[in-house]
Amino acid sequence: MGRKRVAVLISGRGSNMAALIEAAKDTRYPAAIALVVSNKADAAGLAVARAAGIRTEVIDPAVFGKDRAAFDAALQGVLVEHRIEIVCLAGFMRLLTPGFVDQWRNRMLNIHPALLPAFKGLDTHKRALAAGAKIHGATVHFVVAEMDAGPIVMQGAVAVQDDDTETTLSSRVLKVEHKIYPLALRLLSEGRIRVEHGRCLIDGVAVPDTAQLVPLV
Repeated sequence: MGRKRVAVLISGRGSNMAALIEAAKDTRYPAAIALVVSNKADAAGLAVARAAGIRTEVIDPAVFGKDRAAFDAALQGVLVEHRIEIVCLAGFMRLLTPGFVDQWRNRMLNIHPALLPAFKGLDTHKRALAAGAKIHGATVHFVVAEMDAGPIVMQGAVAVQDDDTETTLSSRVLKVEHKIYPLALRLLSEGRIRVEHGRCLIDGVAVPDTAQLVPLV
């Protein structure tokens, strides 16, 4: 079997996109980043993708006004044209229509900077600090119509330090994001994930018990 053809959707710098591109440079990696799509022509990640020799496309939402379905139809057309098999959202700041999401059920991943189901939505680091959370982290999950609610594929956690700021906490969480997103895409590309009753079961993978209490007691 060949490598899965992956499209990454971005709106900004695309740091998680860059982590996926880096992982896919290894020819043994089961996915190839075939396309990067942005809804913003000035997204910094586009230049990163082009420098890596990856095809890029920009779909301007202004062309479609408030017609979200028309935007998503144009996006679908580009994905079909490039024979995409898996979609990865990496800081893509648009809500996708349920019809589009259904077409990519269990084939579209997103990364969220929190340990879902906690802190859905924006400003996750600020909210985690305000809540006095002792652990925080990132989640890779399948995309469903409801925001930040799809089956969880993988999570990584960091301890929240007493002197953490949004900046320091987000920096540590970002390192976790860059680690778990390529791992989750690998699992999906190798067909090792199955979804049952809204939960992801990982086939053939021994998951070590590395959880730790924070603080240690």
